[in-house]
Amino acid sequence: MAGAAAAHDLTPRDCTDHRILSRITSKFRHQVRHVPHLPDVEIVDFRRVHERRYLPFRENRPVARRYCGATAVLSDGRKRTVWYLIEDRMGFAGIGDGVEFCVSGFDRWMVYNGRCRVLR
Repeated sequence: MAGAAAAHDLTPRDCTDHRILSRITSKFRHQVRHVPHLPDVEIVDFRRVHERRYLPFRENRPVARRYCGATAVLSDGRKRTVWYLIEDRMGFAGIGDGVEFCVSGFDRWMVYNGRCRVLR
């Protein structure tokens, strides 16, 4: 594992990283178009982006995780809380950071438990 640490810093991107927020916006757009009975809205802005918790890489924790929260401003003018998790090296085929997110009120199938509890 020491070789992997030398090749990569084992730190997930910051909560405010524009690539992470763009990925959430894109995935949310896909979600509202493909999950029945969700309003046809988009995320147009993120406000009050903050880190809730950070779990760094360790020998017994091979994936560093950053838990984040923000207020998403939607295209209908409403504001919703969004919770997201950034995981180091958990992107497609282990390349890049993986991102899981939940927008309050849009988890129709309770994937992240009630009120996005899993990602808080």
